[in-house]
Amino acid sequence: MSDRLSARAAIAAVTAEFEELPAPGAADRAADGDGPLSWAGYADSRARATARTGEEESVVHGIASVGGRRCVLVSFEFGFLGGSLGRRTGDRLEAAYDAARTRALPLVSLIATGGSRMQEGMVALTQLQRVARASARLRAAGPAQLAVLRDPTTGGGWATLGAGADVILALPGAQVGFAGSRVRPPDADPAAYTAEGQLAAGQIDAVVPPGELPRTLAHWLRALHADGSPALPAPVPDALAATGLPATGWDAVRQARSPARPRAQAYLDAYFDHRLPLGGDRCGGTDPGLLCGFGRRGDRSIAYVAQCGTATRPAGYRAAARVIRLADRLGVPVLTLIDTPGAANDAEAERAGAGAAIADAFAAVAGARVPVTTLVVGEGGSGGALALAAPGNTHVTRDSYFSVIAPEAAAAILKRAPDEAPATADQLRLRPQDLVELGFARSVVGPPGA
Repeated sequence: MSDRLSARAAIAAVTAEFEELPAPGAADRAADGDGPLSWAGYADSRARATARTGEEESVVHGIASVGGRRCVLVSFEFGFLGGSLGRRTGDRLEAAYDAARTRALPLVSLIATGGSRMQEGMVALTQLQRVARASARLRAAGPAQLAVLRDPTTGGGWATLGAGADVILALPGAQVGFAGSRVRPPDADPAAYTAEGQLAAGQIDAVVPPGELPRTLAHWLRALHADGSPALPAPVPDALAATGLPATGWDAVRQARSPARPRAQAYLDAYFDHRLPLGGDRCGGTDPGLLCGFGRRGDRSIAYVAQCGTATRPAGYRAAARVIRLADRLGVPVLTLIDTPGAANDAEAERAGAGAAIADAFAAVAGARVPVTTLVVGEGGSGGALALAAPGNTHVTRDSYFSVIAPEAAAAILKRAPDEAPATADQLRLRPQDLVELGFARSVVGPPGA
């Protein structure tokens, strides 16, 4: 898919099955004239745009099938006044959202827009409120919203359909940002306004090459599908190591910290047939030490959040909360894998809102109506680990531990010598078997057949 394909060519690049829906308000379009501002020459500009593109507005919408999954598809025509949003655009976008809501279908937007239409002034600008309301109604009804950012995606189109989607994909090199190229500060870093820059800043989920887009959209539509039946808990993963139960608390700590211990990536690879990662916290941050997204296991969709053994940063907790809430809305069960020495506690983490981010992760787990399953696969360090653990449905591997705080820190807090950390570990009762006896964990999980 080229960044500057027409609206219909962009549709054809992702599906051969598309049925256009009638455009609302078509009967009285001729009465628009020079528009609400009586902008001289506006009618002629629209007429030339129609002659050039064959379209009567800047968006086309209809019902499509992508990879065998039905959806409502919106595609922008950049050749029609820069894909700008005017009143008639708002009519069509609202109709598309309403069609998705009434048919209980996900909405996919193929966006290429320069923003609001100058010739309609505030009337054009208020279409963003219409789109936001329509998006909120669809979100409340449940179906997912996916956006594909073509070149360019700027202004109100980015700030509503784009950034407001549940899953945001972008084509390589696409211009993406609230500020268009003609209104940015002259010294602005151009890389910040690209798909790749937005990905690095945690604002979008993936940059997808054009040839992979149809398959990627099909995978996402399948993963985000909920059949309406009650969600069953995600199966507990098998342990990947044949380690025995630790004899002492300090043995448990050493086993969990062993470089040879299987990490979350290995567990996810063994558990899922296919995974679709979600990246970033949508607030300008990413945490490479936390993996999250949706995966397919057999014919089931399961959302996942996995700590990878590092101190989890605020962006990680925000991304986790986002995924858990999306899964909850869609009726998809959640699997969390715990492995962290604790939450990041450096000055940068504090400035980035560590406390609020951890609180939000606790709230997302606590408020989930879908079942959440947790497996502790390594270190369970204090509240930074507990924030992503499922109350009443947490399991532990033999090479893991969970503690109110690391034994070294506990010894320091209790004013003990550093060499008393092993004895303190025993007192903390942090071994897997201790966690089951204390009622925190439901089971100690071993490898298959063990």
